[in-house]
Amino acid sequence: MRISIVDDETLARDRLLRMLQSDGRHEVIADVSTGAEALEASERLLPDLVLLDIRMPGMDGIETAGHFLTQKESPAVIFCTAYEEHAIQAFEMQAVGYLLKPVRKSELMDAIERSTALNRVQLSALQAANDTRRIHLCARTYKGMRLINIKDIRYLQADQKYVTVRDEQQEVIVDETLRELEHEFADVFVRVHRNALVSCKNIVGLENGVTGQIVMRLDGVAETVDISRRHLPAVRKILKNI
Repeated sequence: MRISIVDDETLARDRLLRMLQSDGRHEVIADVSTGAEALEASERLLPDLVLLDIRMPGMDGIETAGHFLTQKESPAVIFCTAYEEHAIQAFEMQAVGYLLKPVRKSELMDAIERSTALNRVQLSALQAANDTRRIHLCARTYKGMRLINIKDIRYLQADQKYVTVRDEQQEVIVDETLRELEHEFADVFVRVHRNALVSCKNIVGLENGVTGQIVMRLDGVAETVDISRRHLPAVRKILKNI
């Protein structure tokens, strides 16, 4: 089995690597310290299995696993954690592979034998148990995978089955629905049109567009976003509190 090891602690990665090498039945194809590196390695190397730490700075293991699910060939996941208080209950309910640190070789090999791909129901249970929410969206561009921090996004605009994500640097496409994003980030974005959400903290103000419609000006981007009559009252209410 082709395995990727992901942990921000070098000693933890080295321990897993030694156990796998001594067993001799599996190949470690990646040994990385962040969720972003794990996603890049997964896109490029297509591991069968990822040994994934949960508590990591930046993007944690739960969020990383969620992004794995968007890949065409999602790897199986075994979570490795030193924290059992909430996550383990969810793991047991959903029969997701997990190991408590310090990991023992016999437990690791047993978990690998039983490993299966994580699904969205299991991920939802893990997110609920750990009270976690994504801090990034994942887009695939001609340059490869790109992670966009939620706090950097100015607006989200739907176009058929895809959503355009706009930050200060560029536009990228994500394979998610506007409705799902609105539900997950209800405290971050406000709907201003049936096909658009904008970042509440980046609203500059309203102005008249070239054809007379009301549009919204956002900090950090040149273009404006149309506001529908239906959503205008809610937008005005938000502006009063800014």
